[in-house]
Amino acid sequence: MSEEKRWYSLRVISGKEKKIKEYIELELQRNKWTDFVTQVLVPSEKVYKIRNGKKVILERNILPGYILVEAYPSKFSGEMIQAITNTPNVIHFLGRNKPIPMKQSEANRMLGKVDESQEVGESMLEPFIVGETIKIIDGPFNDFVGDIKEVNEEKKKLKVIVKIFGRGTEVELNFMQVEKQ
Repeated sequence: MSEEKRWYSLRVISGKEKKIKEYIELELQRNKWTDFVTQVLVPSEKVYKIRNGKKVILERNILPGYILVEAYPSKFSGEMIQAITNTPNVIHFLGRNKPIPMKQSEANRMLGKVDESQEVGESMLEPFIVGETIKIIDGPFNDFVGDIKEVNEEKKKLKVIVKIFGRGTEVELNFMQVEKQ
């Protein structure tokens, strides 16, 4: 098959993307369509929050209410489209009964964001911001409150100005030692 695969955008009920993806994949296997529809993807990225001083990793949907489906355009037709569209909580394809493939540049941008997220590790869901006030929850400055002077996302460190005896003192802390006020 020398034909290029294309990505199609499927509109679904927001919050049900993962369930719908599993259901569609089962349907494709059951009907032996996995050669024609090659991937079903929920565009998401890994993010983290700090809860009680612990890093909690979450997967956040980049496009709530959408699933991307990769298929060969010449083989992706009637019965397959019907089966996918009749899945519970599926609204419709972009283009309804004649799905319109995404532009390659759009697909690459979406997939690039997903891939980047896998490589980079996680980005913080609620990033620290310079000037923000935080509370130190670990280390020698436990229970002190300070203002963020500098954020180093790569090293996951902060430079914080803490008032000690009425004087501003700069301390370096990692993300795990602080929490938002």
